[in-house]
Amino acid sequence: MEKIKIGKIVNAVGLKGEVKVYNYSDSPEAYERADAIYMGDALLAVENVRLQKHMVILKLSGIDDRNGAEAAKGKDLFITEADLPVLPAGQFYVRDLIGMAVKEQDGTPLGKVVNVLQNTAQDIFEVERENGKQLLIPKVDEFVINIDMRQGEIEVRLPAGLLDL
Repeated sequence: MEKIKIGKIVNAVGLKGEVKVYNYSDSPEAYERADAIYMGDALLAVENVRLQKHMVILKLSGIDDRNGAEAAKGKDLFITEADLPVLPAGQFYVRDLIGMAVKEQDGTPLGKVVNVLQNTAQDIFEVERENGKQLLIPKVDEFVINIDMRQGEIEVRLPAGLLDL
């Protein structure tokens, strides 16, 4: 069973054991869907979830006071693959894209996806070339032609001259 990191406890909230979570997932609903969340290796039932601005506030079983919440500070939170929602067609989890082969329309291999940058207007595939150089490809229809999860390949159309840089 693979665990997926979805957040990190950053602070205690109030006196009854609630914790403030920095959310790594796109959606805070991941916390609401999960009956239990791993804090490290400990599986804790989710008793309550609420949002405070962009932060998730959790009440987890076994953390019943401010001291317990303070002790949990800095701990990572995980869910299992079974807790992941099914994505609509054309959407993918970043973890599934990492390691995929990237090739041009004519079949020329370009490298493998080593990261997906998500802090921009659109996602950007970070591709490591065989020569050790890095190639950044925006995930927009103009450049990304097809993502084939079965074959583990991403087919792209690059602007002329990009590989010469």
